[in-house]
Amino acid sequence: MRVLVIEDDDNLRVAVTTSLRSAGFAVDAVADLPPADEALAVNAYDCAVFDRMLPSGDSLYYVRHRRAAGLPVPVLFLTARDAVTDRLAGLEYGDDYLVKPFAVDELVARVRSLCRRVIAGRPPVLRCGDLEIDSGRHQVRRAGVLITLTAKEFTVLSELVARQGAAAPRTELIEEAWDRMADPASNVLDVLIAQLRRKLRQPPMIHTVRGVGYRILPA
Repeated sequence: MRVLVIEDDDNLRVAVTTSLRSAGFAVDAVADLPPADEALAVNAYDCAVFDRMLPSGDSLYYVRHRRAAGLPVPVLFLTARDAVTDRLAGLEYGDDYLVKPFAVDELVARVRSLCRRVIAGRPPVLRCGDLEIDSGRHQVRRAGVLITLTAKEFTVLSELVARQGAAAPRTELIEEAWDRMADPASNVLDVLIAQLRRKLRQPPMIHTVRGVGYRILPA
């Protein structure tokens, strides 16, 4: 799951980014609305975390404008403004509202909840042959045997199974599980796929599509 964080306080931006990455999210972080606008134009995000008061102005009005133009990304506002009217405005134009100071664990939980809305259109349980992915419980089983995966392994495997045998390009898998700091030419995806193949055991399910990426098929 990929998240965009917009926060002009350097220390808070680093703290939020570090906590979300530790929880398994791919995170891009910027300090103001112009770079946020650019990031939203070129990347697909499962959630965006906006500080309300930014150098360019109140992000609530930016989000209101982008929503009117069709922005589909769930938005969580962070703010020190805790008046009822401010909370209502945040919930009217965003999807959630968290008042500073806040517990980082609560922020992570709220971001995770918003990200789940994006994948809500998928069936709660994905299947490919004897492989079963339960998104709600965050569990994977093959032939009924529970398999322990990291957050990134779970993300990539879910994306492969959701494509129902269609090839998943390397760049799209990397964008889904990592942030823009990841080098598409690196071997991080290949290493993760090798780990998945080992954990899924024989017979193999994940196949390389030369020049494209990977696909998963029933064994």
